[in-house]
Amino acid sequence: MQKLALDHLQAFIEIAQQQSFSQAAKALNTSQPSLSRKLKQLEQSLGVTLIDRYHRPLKLTPAGQFFYDKISAVLTEIDTISQMTRRMVSPNHALNIGFVPSVLYGLLPEVIAVLKQSCPDLEVTLNDISSYQQIAALKSGDIDIGFGRFFHHDPWICQILLRHERYVAALSKQHPLASNPAPLSLKDLTNNRLILYHQTPLPAPNSLQADAEVFAADEFESEPLLHIFANYGLTPMATTKVSDLQIALGLVAANEGVTLVPQALQSLRPEQICYRKLIHEAVTSPIYLHTLKDAPHPAVHQLLQAVYHVYEQRGITYRPQKFV
Repeated sequence: MQKLALDHLQAFIEIAQQQSFSQAAKALNTSQPSLSRKLKQLEQSLGVTLIDRYHRPLKLTPAGQFFYDKISAVLTEIDTISQMTRRMVSPNHALNIGFVPSVLYGLLPEVIAVLKQSCPDLEVTLNDISSYQQIAALKSGDIDIGFGRFFHHDPWICQILLRHERYVAALSKQHPLASNPAPLSLKDLTNNRLILYHQTPLPAPNSLQADAEVFAADEFESEPLLHIFANYGLTPMATTKVSDLQIALGLVAANEGVTLVPQALQSLRPEQICYRKLIHEAVTSPIYLHTLKDAPHPAVHQLLQAVYHVYEQRGITYRPQKFV
């Protein structure tokens, strides 16, 4: 089989995505004849036709669709390796931290203050980014470390559990349950509209046809509050999904529904919202810290020690871990 260069594969990927030779050539800053020649060489090497040239716009053959799905993942991995290799030689001087809002409203500001005391010359930048998006941002170098609420299975990522934070119920002060100081059960909340606020879009499928059954099975994973109720055999009367936590709390304050939030957020909107403990000790939200496994930022270990220092000051129970 003819030896093919990386640019043959990149040419095919661009043609498949643009569905046009001229647009693909423009995107790659090359000539259309050169692009066509590379595709022909690739097809001859594989012994199959990848692109249906008689269809407008261009479309993949069944073999081309299979090859596209597989080779896209390979090229993404090659790009990740290249970026990580460059960062090993020239690491960022600044520490770019990704976080979900519920972490920022908790102890993250104290952690950053402790880190700056131990590393006064370290420049720290903060980026509001969802747990799912943090994984891609770590690989691209947009962030060096992330604080998230979800566990990820990814061979490039090292992830450790910092602690489990108990959820509390957030109710408007006009809500009938607000006057009862006793801890609530989830069953007490099922006759209310539950406000969902986690920014957790599911990863896009590799092929053009999504597997509807897989998406249905992952629905609870993408909506952790629904998952919590489902674990107790409960389903809220109704739900409303909003884009972020502050909007959710605004609806709660207006008595448009209830929600669950990590315990550290009880200081938000105290004049409008009351927070009630839950009787369920297992209803918690994990906090994970994740970074690249093979090319961590030099300040990652100092950041972890700053987290534990704050936990000790606050009397928070935790199990010390290390990035390995």
